[in-house]
Amino acid sequence: MPIIILGLSFAFFMMARSKATAVSNGIPSSLHSRPNYHGTLSFLWVLLLGIAAYLILLIFGSWFVTGSLLSQIKAADPSLADIQAQLVLSDAKAISEGRTASSVDDLRETIAGNYSGLSNLHNWSMVLIPLTLSVLGGFFQIKRITAEWRARNKSERIIRSFLFVCAAIAVLTTVGIVLSLIFETMNFFSNIGWRVDKYIFGTEWSPLAGVHSGTMDPDRVGAIPLFVGTLLITLIAMIVAVPIGLMAAIYLSDFASARVRAWAKPMLEILAGIPTVVYGFFAAITLAPAIRGWGEAIGLSVASESALAAGIVMGIMIIPFISSLSDDVINAVPQSLRDGSYGLGATKAETIRQVVLPAALPGIVSAVLLGVSRAVGETMIVVMAAGQGANLTVNPLEAVTTVTVQIVMLITGDTEAETAAGPAFTLGFTLFCVTLLLNIVALRIVRKYREAYD
Repeated sequence: MPIIILGLSFAFFMMARSKATAVSNGIPSSLHSRPNYHGTLSFLWVLLLGIAAYLILLIFGSWFVTGSLLSQIKAADPSLADIQAQLVLSDAKAISEGRTASSVDDLRETIAGNYSGLSNLHNWSMVLIPLTLSVLGGFFQIKRITAEWRARNKSERIIRSFLFVCAAIAVLTTVGIVLSLIFETMNFFSNIGWRVDKYIFGTEWSPLAGVHSGTMDPDRVGAIPLFVGTLLITLIAMIVAVPIGLMAAIYLSDFASARVRAWAKPMLEILAGIPTVVYGFFAAITLAPAIRGWGEAIGLSVASESALAAGIVMGIMIIPFISSLSDDVINAVPQSLRDGSYGLGATKAETIRQVVLPAALPGIVSAVLLGVSRAVGETMIVVMAAGQGANLTVNPLEAVTTVTVQIVMLITGDTEAETAAGPAFTLGFTLFCVTLLLNIVALRIVRKYREAYD
């Protein structure tokens, strides 16, 4: 249906433009707005009216059909509970669609017939009403076309309003996410008696241990092991990704020939397209056993799941993010700066170190922050290579877990969602605050050391 409305919009665009051209008598300057603006205004009216009507009927039509049928079921048998009425409705839909129902009786067959009629009415209304409104809106706009009609102003106002709505949706979505995090975090702390210190400084994480008794143990909600594990794996990943990614970017931008760059950069960026589950398999099956074998060969005790294996593979995954962004930023540095440095007698290495990198510092910091965010939010590699136990350690050879892994475990576990939502949302809100703080610190560093050039 949306495709039909879109095609209808293009048809009215052509019709409105043709009429505007006819009104101008071959002199476009006699019109306040050019014919294309008249066509655009008709296109927007037809498209918006049709899509709006379609979405309203799609959202509220099903609700109306379901509500009407449930009312009929309740009127026919007031003794039925809500869940029983839902079951009757489900069976009636199955009968109407030719599927097998759990039970068949006169009430279900009657509701099935009513459902078939209402469903057909709903389907036809989703076709006829949007098309009718679109056609009426299109002809209404065509009728209003005159030499003085301000079609440009009207169409630009509609486009501005649409862009404002899109921006507002993005902002409101962000606000909604933050508010949901805050409210669920407050509920979590109220359940543990507002013992915030136990959460921030506690060293044992098992929030659902006593949940079946109706209370959460404030002594077992310490998030320190989770954040230590997250920072440990992220640090290892950055130690791997930042030097390799930055050096690769410097080579590709200033040292590699055009022929080498043409195939090296796409090959490097292929790493970004590999699914994280593949990296997880590589870490768990290949790298982790190899690290364990190397450790045992020199007398070290290495766990089968270790932070080192997860961090190294995560660093490999992040390399293309840092290298690609850093390469683009370094290439954006004006060539005149390099030429000036060479003219003063500096070598290429000195030019890169003392001129290019300081000029590209904001972009490089942004690339590193993107890599940090990618590492902090990664889940699959950690689950498969680093473990799921909340172990408080800074030894990279031992198993650790991260905040995101625990959030997934809480939400997808056997515990009710309402019970597990508190700890999960609290971890998410804490991670949000930590990430925001890191961005603020990085922004201050960039502002302090950034070198501006005309």
